[in-house]
Amino acid sequence: MSKDTLIQDLHKHIRDVHDFPKPGIVFKDITPIFQNPQLCERIVKQMAKEVQGLNLDVIMGVESRGFFFGLPLSWELDLPFVPVRKKGKLPYDTVSYDYDLEYGSACIEIHTDAILPGQKVLIHDDLLATGGTAAAAAELVKQCGAEPVGFSFLLALDFLNGKERLKSFSENFSILASY
Repeated sequence: MSKDTLIQDLHKHIRDVHDFPKPGIVFKDITPIFQNPQLCERIVKQMAKEVQGLNLDVIMGVESRGFFFGLPLSWELDLPFVPVRKKGKLPYDTVSYDYDLEYGSACIEIHTDAILPGQKVLIHDDLLATGGTAAAAAELVKQCGAEPVGFSFLLALDFLNGKERLKSFSENFSILASY
């Protein structure tokens, strides 16, 4: 099947939830995708195809929805997976990065031994909005002496221009569907 068919199927399986998590926001709910294992497999294979030439060493998945396809993507590419968690969720020594959100601030962490200096890292999350969390993940990669060589997203909200914010880290993007 073609990428166009995959994009159409993705759009059919994404549910809009109005006024979540707060009034005025239309939340893109990806959980209906999980009811279709064949679609999940097609998503992972397409993402792997799109990042194949980046000579990656590590796939980094951003909590928590970035785990859903980030981990299977790492399996498909036979690469290690690094979970990016909210502060205080990882049990071992961590490196952290504080950043501002549209409505507050946050801190994300990875284990100190998760990414080695010089490694090439793909950062994966489910949705690209303003790019703040993905940029924070890229900063974590840089703190480890590694290189963020690309970003992978299931969906992008193009009107929020998150891609522009991330271009200072890498020009390599895999985005399956845009809104």
